[in-house]
Formats: sequence, C-alpha cells, structure tokens
Amino acid sequence: AGTPMRTTDRMLLGSVGKTYAAAVALQMIHEKKFSLDDTLDKFFGKEPWFPRIANASQISVRHLMTHTSGLVRYEFNPKFTADLTANPDKVWTGVDRLSYLFDATPPFAPGEGWEYSDTNYIVLGMIIEQVSKNEYYDELRRRILEPSGLTDTVPANSRTVPGLVQGYAGDKNPFGGTDEMIVGGKFAVNPQFEWTGGGLAVTALDLAKWGKILYEGRAFDRSMMEPFLDGVPAKLGPEVRYGLGVIIRPSPFGITYGHSGFMPGYMTELVYFPDLKTSIAVQVNSSVARATGRPLRTFAIEFARIVRDGK
Repeated sequence: AGTPMRTTDRMLLGSVGKTYAAAVALQMIHEKKFSLDDTLDKFFGKEPWFPRIANASQISVRHLMTHTSGLVRYEFNPKFTADLTANPDKVWTGVDRLSYLFDATPPFAPGEGWEYSDTNYIVLGMIIEQVSKNEYYDELRRRILEPSGLTDTVPANSRTVPGLVQGYAGDKNPFGGTDEMIVGGKFAVNPQFEWTGGGLAVTALDLAKWGKILYEGRAFDRSMMEPFLDGVPAKLGPEVRYGLGVIIRPSPFGITYGHSGFMPGYMTELVYFPDLKTSIAVQVNSSVARATGRPLRTFAIEFARIVRDGK
C-alpha cells in the first residue's frame, strides 16, 4: 500500500524470540527448578515417543540452549512445511513438532558439534511448561514482559496477531505459498508453530528496549550472566560464538550480543553494543532473499556509528 513504516509497527521477530525463552529458562535455573546439566530423560524419559529421539538421554538443557544437541530442524522439513500449508489452522503441540525428527540420524553426538535448530528451543519450551505447570506465554508475561514494561510485545499464537503489519515472503515461499502473508485479515499459516523458537510479534522500539534489559543483566539474576555469555563456536561467521540464546560476534565497535530472526514475511536483527551501551533493533517486512541489498546487521552497525559519533 506504500504506507511508511514506523518504529511502533508490529512485526514477527522470528528466532529473536529465543532470547525471551532463554531468559525465562535462566530465571527458573537460578530458582533451582531445573539445571543446565539436567538431561532430557529427567523430563520425558517415560514418554512413549522418547526412544524415537536419538541420543535423547545424553542431551542436556545446556546442549539445547547452545544448539549443540544434534537435534535436527523440524521447521524446514519439506513434509512439515507441506503439512503446515495444507492445515493453516492447526494448533501444534510440542510432540507434533518433534514427530518430524522421530528416528532421524543426528549429525553429531550431543556436545560434539554445532547446528542451529528451532527444535532445541521447542524442547526447552516443553521443559519450561512441565516444570512450571503453566503455559509458556503466561510465564513469559509474568516473568519478563510485565516487569519490563514491554507492552508492545505480544504472542504470535494464532492467525490473527493484533496490529501485525503486512509481510512479504516472495513467490517461492514454502510457508503458505503466498507472497502477502496476511490474506483476508488472517496470516497465511498459523505462526503458533514457531512457539518458543520465536513466537512473538514486537515493535522495533520494544525490541530495542528488550536488548538493553537483557544484555545489561536486568532480565534475570546477574549471577547467570557468566553462563549466559559462555559461548561455543558457531557456524555463523568468523569468530562467532553462541551462548544460552545469544549470538556473540565481533564488530568495528567491539564485541556484540544479539540475535537474528526470520519468519515468512519478516526479518529481524537485534544487536547490543556493550562498549556503547546501545541496543539497536532492525526489522523489515520482507523475507525475500536479498530484499534489503545487504544483511540487516550492517545497518545496525551503521546506526551504531551514528550513536558513537553523535551525528
């Protein structure tokens, strides 16, 4: 429609939602409700599907949060995207998502490699709900959103997300098969499938605020900052490490903390510059490859230069 975008427009943030799930988990770990070294058999060992997850009894919470579990991705499995498109109103359970990797051969043993996978954070969400005996979004609201005053951050758990602006995914979009993601007032597929792998809609302004809160140690007890930032080598570029839901990488202005996000129709980049004490959130309502000409992170670095130079 040619409508100018504003910092108060709401978009899906994709995998940047993992930062919120990690913060909820770190609060609970500090409260000793579970630990980073607990393995999945503690939570799911008696479930009938448990033996169908390779190496499950050796996978720890830490492995999940650092993407070193060996659990493969469900969300780009062609059978999953076909099923998601064919059943746009389906509400997905944790086990529904996990079923797409039943009996799959892992790429490595737990702790022996690194591969980014939303599945890790789906399982983390299942742990959060089992231990808290509460729904994840309720825990997120109670623990993070309300205390932090993040009033423009909402769950993306249905096909009608309040205030969501139109997103464009291109003509080769496997998630619903449409360029415009909002058709007739509804999202082309149920974004609820993403859940603790992302699962939120947010304004750039609220997201930038969250970056300050999270990376300045105000989202959970400060004693958890050391494990939070204790990253492992990640296949995301030179000298990049991945902590407990945080991408740690060098920049022209020192080390940065943050996360990238993709959902059909939207891309997001959250970058915090500790040396500048500055949090920058960049969002666009297109997920078409190369739509912005270059990675969103490069824009964040340009904005950081403006902050540093004061002009």
